[in-house]
Order: sequence, then C-alpha cells, then structure tokens
Amino acid sequence: MRNDSDQDRSGAEPGRPAHSPLLPIEARRAAAWCAAGLLVAAVVALGVWLCVELSAAVTPVLLALLGSGLLGPVYRRLVKMRLNRSLAAGLTCALLVIVVGGAGYVVVSALVETGDQIVNSLKTAAHDLTRHFGVAGNSLSDLATNAKTLVTKFGSTAASGLLAGVSIVGQFIAAAVLALLLTFFFLRDSDKAVRALHDWAPRNSAPQLERMARRGFQSIEGFMRGTTFIALIDAVCITVGLLVLKVPGALGLGALVFVGAYIPYLGAFISGAVAILVAFADRGLVIALWALGVVLAVQVLEGHVLQPMIQSRTVQMHPAVVMLAITAGASIAGILGMLLSVPLTAAVSGVLHELRKHYAAGSGTDSSGPDDAAPGDSPAAPASS
Repeated sequence: MRNDSDQDRSGAEPGRPAHSPLLPIEARRAAAWCAAGLLVAAVVALGVWLCVELSAAVTPVLLALLGSGLLGPVYRRLVKMRLNRSLAAGLTCALLVIVVGGAGYVVVSALVETGDQIVNSLKTAAHDLTRHFGVAGNSLSDLATNAKTLVTKFGSTAASGLLAGVSIVGQFIAAAVLALLLTFFFLRDSDKAVRALHDWAPRNSAPQLERMARRGFQSIEGFMRGTTFIALIDAVCITVGLLVLKVPGALGLGALVFVGAYIPYLGAFISGAVAILVAFADRGLVIALWALGVVLAVQVLEGHVLQPMIQSRTVQMHPAVVMLAITAGASIAGILGMLLSVPLTAAVSGVLHELRKHYAAGSGTDSSGPDDAAPGDSPAAPASS
C-alpha cells in the first residue's frame, strides 16, 4: 500500500522526479529557436513592406549606394590628390553621369536599331523549331510576336508598383536626380557618417558597427566594380564573336549581354539563348553551334578566370543564395528588384560575415583583421549616415 505521507513530503509519486518539466529540454530549445525565427521573419517582412511603401524614397537611396560603390575609388583618388571634398564629389558625380548616360545611350540605341531584326530572327527561329518540336515552337513564336507588348506591360507593372501616382517619365527623372544628389552627399560626407555612428552608438559597440558598415559597403563596391568589368568583357567578347560569325543584330545582342550580366546566372542564360536563336534563324544550325561555342567559352572564362580573380575577395555567395535573392527581388519590384537584389544581398552577407567573425573572436576582442580597411582607406557605408 502506498504511503501517503511519502507522497505528500516529496510532492510526487515515488519513482518520479520532483518538479518534472512539462516538455523535455530539446522541445523547449526547438520552441525557442522557432520563436526567434518567427520574430526575425516578422522584422524582415516589416522592413520589406516599408521599403515597398516608401519605394519612391528608398529606390534613389539604393541607386546612390550603387553609384557610390561604383565610383568610390575615383573619389578617394581625387581626395588623395588634395582636391576639395565637395569638388571631388562633384567631379565624381559628373563622371557617373557620363558613364551611366553613355552606357545607357549605347545600349538603348543598339537595342532600338537592331530590336526589330532580333525579334524577326526569333520569329524565324520559332517557325523552324515548330517543324521539329510542335507546341514548344508555337509557344516561342507567340512569345516573339508579343515580345514588345510583354516587355512594355511588365515594365509598366513594375514601374507602377514603384512609382505609383505620378507619371513614369517624370518620376524616373526625379528619382535619377535625387539619386545623383544623394551620391554626392554620400561621397562628400562619409567621414561625418562615421562620426555620427560613433556619437549615437553605445561606446563599446561603435567600432564593431563601423567595421560592419564598412564591410557591407565594401561588398557593394566589389560587386559593382567586378560585375561592370565582367559585363564589359562578356559583351565585347560575344559581340566580336557574333560579328565574326556575321550574326545579324550583333551590337544589340552584345548590349543585351552587358545588361544581363548584372543579373547573375539568369541574365547570362537569357541573353546567350537569344543570341543562339538569332544565329540559328539567320545563319543556320552550324553557325548556331558556333555561336553556342562562343557563349560557352565566354561563360567558362567568366566562371573560372574572371570571377575568381575579380570578385573572390569581395563577394562570396553561393549560387543558390543568388538565385533566391533574384527571385525575391523580382517578386517585390520586378526588373528593378532583380537588379538591386544581388548587391544588397552581398552587403548583407558581408555584414553577417563581419558579425560572425566578431562573435567567433569574442565580444570583448577587437576582431579587425588585415582585410579590414582603416578609417581613412574607404568611405563608411552611406547607409550609416
């Protein structure tokens, strides 16, 4: 017979531990991680929602970050030449207008001059493929026929989501001017951003926050400079190859390759496929195979030589992460989101890498290494201003 006095004294039945938890420790740890994950997801979702709602202001800021990252070394070189900071920033912005405006003019003019020729070649390729693949060829023919309508419709949808309530042309000009002005201030006042960060941050966390901001901005710099250089080499090589093969619309296809290079993997696949189809339509299967060889050779050169040499020290992201970032950017802001998603992901990756290195070294240890820039070597991330 059970002794009631023993049960009363122990508060539990004999053989069972006193005050046993309702859930095992593994289940409580899993619940804590789930709660933390949900909290982080909620904060990220709120941030994305705010960026979409305030896209008219957020978009120029992001474009200014990319512009600052692209021509930041030019500004620092001018400052080292003892030029006034405002004058150096002004000259850098003027160079940015020349570079972006010139590249945009070349790309747009090439696409406009050869756009009809490329679309007609795609139609011809679709008819040829129809004889071999039936439904697939018909679908490609429909896509080629409605290419301009699809591009216009998709572009207007993306623009209406970003620039709602105002005319597209007027809002685009306003965003470009605002981005240019922000680029000027980001370059000129980068030292003030560092001082503001040290003034507002807690005393012990200011150096680490500065290192994280610098690492994130260095990732953007590395992506913009490296991608622009790689895009230029890809476009020149493919254009020369298509000109040698006498493929029609070679300049427009090269411009398409240059623009597509800013969308990793997906852009190269689409622009290369268009070039091969155009070669197949106008020059036959043999020339199309040669065009395929040119595209593959350029991609091998990019993947095994250019990217390891140019971007390996600044942008290190798994291809799956890049593809997910592109997909998320496209779902949020269309084409503009696809272009901005990868450099922003590179910046976040750089910040997380610096944070992980800090905690790996110990929160009380200075985790700055030889790769970290000194305060005077590069401007702080303008986002911290």
